[in-house]
Amino acid sequence: MPFIELSNVDLIYGTASQDAASQTLAVSSATLAIEHGEFLAIVGPSGCGKSTLLKLISGLVQPSRGTVTVDGKKVVQPLKTVGMAFQNATLLPWRNIRDNVMLPLEIVEPYRSRQKIDRDKHRQAADVLLEKVGLAGFGDRMPWQLSGGMQQRAQLCRALIHEPSILLLDEPFAALDTFTREELWAVLQDLWSFRKCTVILVTHELREAVYLAQTVHVMSARPGRILKSSVIDIPRPRTLESTFEPGFVDLVHDLRHHIGLGKQQ
Repeated sequence: MPFIELSNVDLIYGTASQDAASQTLAVSSATLAIEHGEFLAIVGPSGCGKSTLLKLISGLVQPSRGTVTVDGKKVVQPLKTVGMAFQNATLLPWRNIRDNVMLPLEIVEPYRSRQKIDRDKHRQAADVLLEKVGLAGFGDRMPWQLSGGMQQRAQLCRALIHEPSILLLDEPFAALDTFTREELWAVLQDLWSFRKCTVILVTHELREAVYLAQTVHVMSARPGRILKSSVIDIPRPRTLESTFEPGFVDLVHDLRHHIGLGKQQ
């Protein structure tokens, strides 16, 4: 049985009391099977429902039709075993970097009830993650003292500190310059190899999707449907040099072609 499974999922925005013209079918007949530890990416035109799929998997919204299951259980409420990272790092400006990373441990059980007892253990875990993303020695710095790319590294650490089984990434590098973004591809690849949680990445950057993912799913324009699933059979660890190889370039062009087809549907 897949670790995460979406079965013929529709999501309609708007209430049942509204007429059909006032409702929006955001996702239609979405069916996905995701294995534990898999790294997949979702691409497609703007407004096609990519971020909505993340909300469905995390339990932040419930499907209008169909079912979402995680680890064999139907998702009926927000999951505690999920880490999330977004386009903006949203670090709390009054907390240093280490304390920002440790924030989920103050919220999520069983860590919350043991945070005073395990404070030193949690600090050590935060420092291990910070070192893993190249931020060793920056735990006592404030967010404003870090560049945008460094803040995004800290955000990834915060998303992973409570050892989630699922990491949901909603365009986490979209606001960064090209060079910083490409550096963070390697950082995220290393983090996934280190933790091996299930990662679902939403992105508009097709090179990013092919660089990072094992499978890339292409969605159509709204209402979002899964049009194509491409297995990325490129050896790891992948490097920037890999992105110039003919097989890599062909995969990117194929994804772009299907996104174009999806806009016409």
